Amino acid sequence: MRVTLEKSAFLKALNHVQSVVERRNTIPILSNVMVQAKGNEIKLTATDLDLEIVESVAAEVLQAGAATMPAHMLYDIVRKLPDGAQLELNQAGEKGRVSILAGRSRFALQALPPEDFPDLASGEFSNNFSLAASELRFLIERTRFAISTEETRYYLNGIYFHDVGGKHLRAVATDGHRLAQSQMVLPEGAAGMPGIIVPRKTVLELVKLLEGEDAEVEVSISSQKIRFASGKLVLTSKLIDGTFPDYERVIPRGNDKILEADTKQFAEAVDRVSTISFEKSRAVKLALSSGKLSMVVNNPDSGSAEEEIIVSYERDAMEIGFNSRYLLDVAAQVKAETMRFEFNDAGSPTVVRDPKDEHSLFVLMPMRV
Repeated sequence: MRVTLEKSAFLKALNHVQSVVERRNTIPILSNVMVQAKGNEIKLTATDLDLEIVESVAAEVLQAGAATMPAHMLYDIVRKLPDGAQLELNQAGEKGRVSILAGRSRFALQALPPEDFPDLASGEFSNNFSLAASELRFLIERTRFAISTEETRYYLNGIYFHDVGGKHLRAVATDGHRLAQSQMVLPEGAAGMPGIIVPRKTVLELVKLLEGEDAEVEVSISSQKIRFASGKLVLTSKLIDGTFPDYERVIPRGNDKILEADTKQFAEAVDRVSTISFEKSRAVKLALSSGKLSMVVNNPDSGSAEEEIIVSYERDAMEIGFNSRYLLDVAAQVKAETMRFEFNDAGSPTVVRDPKDEHSLFVLMPMRV
């Protein structure tokens, strides 16, 4: 293999693929990125056996071939080269090493056999559809904050995507304390798709890859894998093998105590009073009364805090407690100037809505304070 290419395009693609590679690996080849040179481009591939990213970069291929090199080391080398530098990757003689030449710099990296590199992308996909990158980003951004990090409930460690009545593609995430749901019109070709749970790591990588992109994303689904393809980039991931709970049972339908608050004012007040809350529970009590909302925190170890804001609320007085972090996470998702709370009582789930977004809703479980 012998190729020449420009630094910036190579670095951008390396940045995408190397982020999948774990720093510590018991299988040496998983620490490597595979570089395949053919035609007028090179193809970079990295995997952790659950997730694979492939990206192509234009290059002058003087001799076709393939090699695998340590991903993070290669990325660091290319990152530190001068801007605008032309690189040459050369594995002419010694099969166990690849030379990297740029100006007066020369590196030689240990290479492992490309035939030992695992292939995650093989297999058939039963459902195929496309949607705009902005639409996919919207579904993910609205829900990913509620993904559980509790490994014992592995089926909650991702976002649940499914077809709702042949009309909507819905994304749902929950950790048992809060729930986030968002949906869009069902893309053509997605009807009848199986309900799938996309793992947290895949979701995070996808957000990074789609950042700033507004192209079409081709989505392919099987019972065990999902593939996202956009331009010269392809991400393939295993799905979580589990059953997502019947989340609709925890979404209350009859909450009739309505409170509307200024989004920015509410978030800033919660943030201030929670400063002295217990680190573990981060509890804040909301005291509702006609036209106003008081936020109260009592911590025997450090003191107390209280702040009052003017709101729209005309029902009976009520007190209810929440984890302040959860309140702030939901407030961050509301793009409208006001946010809408739907309460029932102090022991029942509360629904939060963004008045400008009829496709999303959030549910918060109360806590004792």
